[in-house]
Amino acid sequence: MKNFIPTVDLSPFFKESDQHGKKKAMEVIGEACSQYGFFQIVNHGIPPELLNRALLLSKTFFGYSGEEKLKSSPGSDAPLPAGYNRQPQHSPDKNEYLLVFPPGSSFNIYPQNPPDFKEVLEETFSRLTKTGMLIESILNECLGLPPNFLKEYNHDRSWDFMTTLHYFPATEIENNGITEHEDGNCITFVFQDDAGGLEVNKNGEWIPVIPSPGTIVVNVGDVIQVLSNNKFKSATHRVVRPKEKDRYSYAFFYNLQGDKWIEPLPQFTHEIGEPPKYRGFLFKEYQALRMRNKSHPPERPEDVIHITHYAITP
Repeated sequence: MKNFIPTVDLSPFFKESDQHGKKKAMEVIGEACSQYGFFQIVNHGIPPELLNRALLLSKTFFGYSGEEKLKSSPGSDAPLPAGYNRQPQHSPDKNEYLLVFPPGSSFNIYPQNPPDFKEVLEETFSRLTKTGMLIESILNECLGLPPNFLKEYNHDRSWDFMTTLHYFPATEIENNGITEHEDGNCITFVFQDDAGGLEVNKNGEWIPVIPSPGTIVVNVGDVIQVLSNNKFKSATHRVVRPKEKDRYSYAFFYNLQGDKWIEPLPQFTHEIGEPPKYRGFLFKEYQALRMRNKSHPPERPEDVIHITHYAITP
């Protein structure tokens, strides 16, 4: 039987009485996260019209001249380069993107055009933040953690960020949009146009995530993998650029405050007689190592920093 990415209907979580629906959805999510860390959500509370509008406006923005796009170049004091960026020439990834922080953040650099792009970006960000909080509460329950444990551990939303991306068409010799990797945050949300290209690795097989209107792709990041001591997986994924077609997507990173200490929780280690699989670390320390992967790509693939950098060898 061919592998596929499960789709979960979140509508029961907006109805107090649908306990059966909630239980069924959590079973699917728990299984997906323990197997390979990816699933898709529908009826998530974000209007499909908003997602479509956001994609259309990003396509318009990325269609502007380089001079126009560079008016939204990043400032120097942001923790990540907010505003318009293009992958360096030496990078194996071929895309350009616009990065924003929570609405109201002083780091944001919004394009002046299209005129209503800023408003749509802010509304999309706010909606995805609420979806992140919902999924976080579901993961909390799926892991059997005390009520609101993850919410209290990860209460600072100022470190979240969102990117809208444009991938250039593949060439005869290059098709990387984003090379294979795992996400270093808590939870990532992606919605994409009909070009496709997102693929998830499960047991050595690359599974395409087929675009579907109004559907949002969700994946667990390294933080959840470490906290759960590998009970939930941070999946390897990539973007393969289609030939003769541009690809547009959004990625929202439900993140963690930089000074947070991360290590396997006792519920998944000594309380059940399991050794920790990772040594503890500060989140910002790991993020700095991952940023160096991008700014100074190692010559050898095996030198790229992954979460295995903190793994404890048995």
